[in-house]
Amino acid sequence: MVDAAWVRERLGALVLADVRWFLDGRSGRDAYRTGHLPGAVWVDVDTVLSAPADDVDGRHPLPDPEDFARALGALSVGDGTTVVAYDADGGAYAARLVWLLRSTGRPAALLDGGLAAWEGERETGDVTPEPAVLTPVAWPRDLLRTADEVASGEAVVLDARAADRYSGAVVLPSDKASGHVPGARSAPWAGNLAPDGSFHTPERLRERFRALGVEEGTGVVVYCGSGVTACHDLLALERAGVTGAALYPGSWSAWSADPSRPVATGQEPG
Repeated sequence: MVDAAWVRERLGALVLADVRWFLDGRSGRDAYRTGHLPGAVWVDVDTVLSAPADDVDGRHPLPDPEDFARALGALSVGDGTTVVAYDADGGAYAARLVWLLRSTGRPAALLDGGLAAWEGERETGDVTPEPAVLTPVAWPRDLLRTADEVASGEAVVLDARAADRYSGAVVLPSDKASGHVPGARSAPWAGNLAPDGSFHTPERLRERFRALGVEEGTGVVVYCGSGVTACHDLLALERAGVTGAALYPGSWSAWSADPSRPVATGQEPG
């Protein structure tokens, strides 16, 4: 994470990425056009940070590495470019871009506090990016888990969705079933944030994850609804000093679409 002062001192030497996206279907691009950080480009969760949805891989499968590199290159992200991403939801969606870049060895950070933390001037409308060349890099297998690996019980499994979705009390129209992966522990991404929308300190995050059975050296895998907000927990784990945490990319959207997969409900792992 970096703060607004750090970004302000380096304007022009970074690519700022506005990753606003809305679960209710509102347009992130329209929100971006109403006001964004100076020079920021808009990055679409659905088309740049994801491959097309399907029942096998979920609503937001990982993009093909070549498609990902090509799309980001068109947005001025090249080899060696430092990216700072933000959104209007405490990093819930920007975390996807940051984790994808960091997992492949590229420099990227979240703007701590997101759009609300920026007190300077905002630009409106679109930005015309200067194309760059970003070399494709394969997604690291050691940081990804399949549904069978999630079900194996070999790691602590964290569910980054809100508690009411974890319990099954709230069901999205896009979900095939309500509840959670049996054995998964509820770790809503919003719990990583202080009341002002900034991330908790590393010490506070260590306490949070320790209470969930996770500390340095623990095998851990994180999922959410479709593999997007899970990245918020992954970055929080990194901030807490827990390395090697993995993502289940298909997440609940893929798990619940498979009728052979068991489902647990309620507030306990089950």
